[in-house]
Amino acid sequence: MPSNHSNVPDVNWYACITFPTNLVSEAGPVMKPEETIDFPIRRVWSRISRLYNTEAAKYGGSMAVGQILLNIEPDGTPSTKLGPKMGMEARSLVRTLQTMEDEGLIKRIADTTDKRVVRIHLTAKGKQMRDVSRNTVIKFNEAVQSRFTPAQLSNFRQVMSELDRILEQEQLF
Repeated sequence: MPSNHSNVPDVNWYACITFPTNLVSEAGPVMKPEETIDFPIRRVWSRISRLYNTEAAKYGGSMAVGQILLNIEPDGTPSTKLGPKMGMEARSLVRTLQTMEDEGLIKRIADTTDKRVVRIHLTAKGKQMRDVSRNTVIKFNEAVQSRFTPAQLSNFRQVMSELDRILEQEQLF
């Protein structure tokens, strides 16, 4: 990925965090990928994503579909609110919503008070798939959380909350 700064060399960051080699500067090794903040998050998220996608595939779905199903409110959710709520890019969301509509999981209905707003509603089939998604998330969380103490879980949540705050509010580069 090309750098935006002329004094910063072009670096393939993906290769640096994907392969177990040292991150190197002109002065020598700086840190191993496993010592960075992002490498373990990426590795664990990839495994969680694979796990959810494997389970969702049994029902003809995907993790993205399950996530959307879990974020649609009973009275419908404006399509413009879904992306930011889940951290999905608009293009990816539009494509996934179209697939979900084609599969009969959702229907789009114009808002009764503001015709410019389109609300996403679950169909009966969508509600069934949402229940499967909810049960899968609960089962995963119960299995993982049972392996940690309350203090460990609290520390994890504090670190992740602070990391989220830093990424949201601070200019790091």
